[in-house]
Amino acid sequence: MALTAGIVGLPNVGKSTLFNAITKAGAQMANYPFATIEPNVGVVEVPDKRIQRIAEIVGTTKLIPTTFEFTDIAGIVKGASTGEGLGNKFLENIRQVNAIIHVVRAFEDDEIIHVNGKVDPIDDIETINTELILADLESINNRYTKLERQARGNDKDIKAEFAVVSKIKPVLEIGKTVRSIEFSEEEQKIVKGLFLLTSKPILYVANIAENEMANPESSELFLKVKEYAENENAQVIGLSARAEEEISQMEDNDKQEFLEMQGVDESGLDKLIRAAYHLLDLRTFFTAGVKEVHAWTFKAGSKAPQTAGVIHSDFERGFIRAETMSFDDLDKYGSEKAVKEAGRLRSEGKEYVVADGDIMEFLFNV
Repeated sequence: MALTAGIVGLPNVGKSTLFNAITKAGAQMANYPFATIEPNVGVVEVPDKRIQRIAEIVGTTKLIPTTFEFTDIAGIVKGASTGEGLGNKFLENIRQVNAIIHVVRAFEDDEIIHVNGKVDPIDDIETINTELILADLESINNRYTKLERQARGNDKDIKAEFAVVSKIKPVLEIGKTVRSIEFSEEEQKIVKGLFLLTSKPILYVANIAENEMANPESSELFLKVKEYAENENAQVIGLSARAEEEISQMEDNDKQEFLEMQGVDESGLDKLIRAAYHLLDLRTFFTAGVKEVHAWTFKAGSKAPQTAGVIHSDFERGFIRAETMSFDDLDKYGSEKAVKEAGRLRSEGKEYVVADGDIMEFLFNV
């Protein structure tokens, strides 16, 4: 499932450091703007303790976690929408991703150059949002001009698209994002086809100091980002990119000891990866047997045949039914046999909407 979350931010806010920590991919880092020119793409495992528990119950040591992609996109500067700082190329890279992870600097350090000469996370956020809004406004104005005359005809699709474009245009003109607009289900389909930057779901990551890891709320800069995100109905996570990169290089035992010393129960990266996964509206189902336990990614709201197709197209084409139990039931009863005896093993048909954590065996005939 080729869905990706793009990591964006001003130069030198910690984007590439965070990307390195997530993927251990060694993206280039340098203390000057535009150290990252081409987008780096890394595949990450989605942390999920359920897969370990399922493996314990079915008696296998082979685990295959589910994955998705992060893309590290070069730093954007003021004027990107008009081509400043290689802006056109960067904006096009953002256009190709499905969700935005917006990294914001929320720490003071005189040794790290800030592109604007001061640490002000809200100003940083608005600098990037303004550039994305301006880029979207250019796209919408071009589309509006093209559709205005065509919409006088009788083509219902053209009329519907023009109505949506006309709804978006004044909102962008007052400096607000497309995300802030409420659309009907039919309108959403049209919006998706416009490929607008500010229509993408967003997660703010406040890059805080290492000594604030255990309690991001102790950071005044983090609280500013949190308030901004809440007003946008967006999520926010506080983490120290530098610390997370160090943690990512540690052995598991050392990692756990370090986290305990910092007073946290899990790394910020694990929280970020899960949050980004859900931001993309992704969920996980499992297949389980003595050979292996496999986690699979599916889009929330998918029905059983489409979910079966994630494994193989033949599973979807010849779908008959899915023998299904929830992770919670398997965890509670301790074996598939016990789940069945408790009447909790279900045979689901073509209209079943798959739930996160379902453990499934597909029956098909082709």
